[in-house]
Amino acid sequence: QVQLVESGGGLVQAGGSLRLSCVASGSVASINLMRWYRQTPGNQRELVATLINDGNTEYADSVKGRFTISRDNAKNTVYLQMNSLKAEDTAVYYCNALIIRSGAENFWGQGTQVTVSS
Repeated sequence: QVQLVESGGGLVQAGGSLRLSCVASGSVASINLMRWYRQTPGNQRELVATLINDGNTEYADSVKGRFTISRDNAKNTVYLQMNSLKAEDTAVYYCNALIIRSGAENFWGQGTQVTVSS
């Protein structure tokens, strides 16, 4: 089992920056990759950024060049640095951990609201 707690959301003006944090606890050593998703009302969760254990990262086209996913292993924390924010980045952001053993297990945080005013 993995527990995830996000923080760092809030209200920011367009063009501003926020850094989201996701602290993991539990079976952290078993995590294969970490991801950030976001969701707006009435829509499915959208994959924003992925951090694989080998250090490789992937981003949605909509955030490339503006968002950066990173980690601090000593703190069991994954970050999402969001720069040049746009109104369309407004969403609830969720941290996700994937463990692959006999199957795939997904763990989710509670989400943190990001609101970008235009």
